[in-house]
Amino acid sequence: MNMKRVIIVGTMIVTMSFAGTAWGRSAISPIPLTKWSIVNIDTKDESEDELLSALNQPSEDDLVQNLYAGKSLRMIADENDGDFNEVVALQIRQLKEQLDQRLASGSISAEQHAVQSSELEELVTESANTAYSFA
Repeated sequence: MNMKRVIIVGTMIVTMSFAGTAWGRSAISPIPLTKWSIVNIDTKDESEDELLSALNQPSEDDLVQNLYAGKSLRMIADENDGDFNEVVALQIRQLKEQLDQRLASGSISAEQHAVQSSELEELVTESANTAYSFA
């Protein structure tokens, strides 16, 4: 299990996964961070380096340790002279791509796509400002 993936987009992936029908009916409701994700641990993409760079973190292990210590992404960025706005923009960009793929595959309607897209910035910002406890 690639913990970085869980931390970075786990919250939003779970939100998207469970929200196919729920977002069409409800207002914004932040979903707590999940510890589990279906991710190939051998997969490494450019977004991983982008996140570390935006947070000014030397390694994935340092990021994971900070998150497990109960720090939010904002706290990590602030403590390390990182760029919190870039962190949010990166997550929004990744989730927008996922929404576009879901729309193209037919798993969500155009209306659901529009609603979910409009909520992305607020959901990502709230999630990135929230410190989670893994105890």
